[in-house]
Amino acid sequence: MLAAIPFPPLSPEIFAIDLFGFHLALRWYALAYIAGILIGWRLAVITVKRTALWRDDQPPMQPKQIEDLLTWIILGVIIGGRLGYVLFYQPGYYLANPHEIPMIWSGGMAFHGGFLGTVIAAWIFCARNNIAKLPTADMLALATPVGLLFGRLANFINAELWGRATEVRWGVIFPGAAAQDCGQAVGELCARHPSQLYEAGLEGLLLGLVILVLIRRGALKTPGLILGTFLTGYGLARFIVEFFRQPDAQFQSPGNPLGLAFHIDGFGLTMGQTLTIPMIAIGVYFILRALRQRPAPATA
Repeated sequence: MLAAIPFPPLSPEIFAIDLFGFHLALRWYALAYIAGILIGWRLAVITVKRTALWRDDQPPMQPKQIEDLLTWIILGVIIGGRLGYVLFYQPGYYLANPHEIPMIWSGGMAFHGGFLGTVIAAWIFCARNNIAKLPTADMLALATPVGLLFGRLANFINAELWGRATEVRWGVIFPGAAAQDCGQAVGELCARHPSQLYEAGLEGLLLGLVILVLIRRGALKTPGLILGTFLTGYGLARFIVEFFRQPDAQFQSPGNPLGLAFHIDGFGLTMGQTLTIPMIAIGVYFILRALRQRPAPATA
């Protein structure tokens, strides 16, 4: 190993107390969820209040309705994220231990499942309240990257979902026996790609900035354009970062060291890449659909 960065002295817990035999703690991961949801909510409220951003100066809903939608979104994220992890990543384990499925405090959430849960929850909410679905999807898309940014930063603080072994100078020496099991010589340290930070930068910061720039240029006046940009941008970012993420242990085997979910003769896709392909395809569809329906500029 040529160079590496020691993992900083960070704790997954912000603070903790032991009370009546119970260990109560506020964890960075929980704070990331809370902060992401609250900031996303405020972004949505600010955006609908600026009616000039929307087609015909008509936002999809009023600020009070966003508060009602927030409850549905939280349920969709939690239920969808948990069921997505169960079905996509460890179905065999949870089939044998179904009582552990509701135990979200033990870890195990999947973005793609949370995304599907959010889509279903928002769809039901819009149908029940006679709200336009596509502009609502644009509103939710602009509010999501900040949550992804905080969530990936929390993954890094938790020293989880680290990347593959590497010798790049910015490789990080993550703590724990699992992180240090790189097959290296005895006594040597293992550095890994900080793939959580790659995702925070691409899925959160960069994608969020791109969406904000598009909104400033009037993208919300073309329903579906921001939604398509988010789906395509997230899908491409996740597909790329999967080349640097440590593969899921349940997919690894002596004949499949890269942990590919679907492969032939050593070539294939990880589960994360497989799940992003439909997102990219759907995102491109919404972008093209929005551009075709964009009104032509007025001529003198």
